[in-house]
Amino acid sequence: MVALLVISIAILVWGFVVGFESNGGQAVDTLIYWAYIMIGLALASWVIVGGIVSAKNDPKSILKTIILIVAIAAVCFVAYLLAPANPAVGREGLDEIGKLKLTDTVLNLTYFAGAAAILAIIIGEIRLAITNKK
Repeated sequence: MVALLVISIAILVWGFVVGFESNGGQAVDTLIYWAYIMIGLALASWVIVGGIVSAKNDPKSILKTIILIVAIAAVCFVAYLLAPANPAVGREGLDEIGKLKLTDTVLNLTYFAGAAAILAIIIGEIRLAITNKK
């Protein structure tokens, strides 16, 4: 874990030394790829460690975890399908549809997460108000 932190700091320092806008944005690309690697490691750790711990505590929870992963994948797929891949205003020169689709997918996932959080707060407060009246 410390090694990943050291590598992250080293890449960040290298980006500042080289310059983020020089060399065709190579430092930015490296940081983005490293972020992808870190997110992948975090997700893999969550699934593997969480799966092992939950399997030891309750073997039936593996099915719940699989259902949760499938549901998350379905939400990501819907967000991908809804992503229009339109270039940002003032950035019409970017023609890489794959990158545009990916960024729009992440934006859609952010919208979904924000709406889910607001809905959870509202439902939680309503539930709390109902249970406190009794």
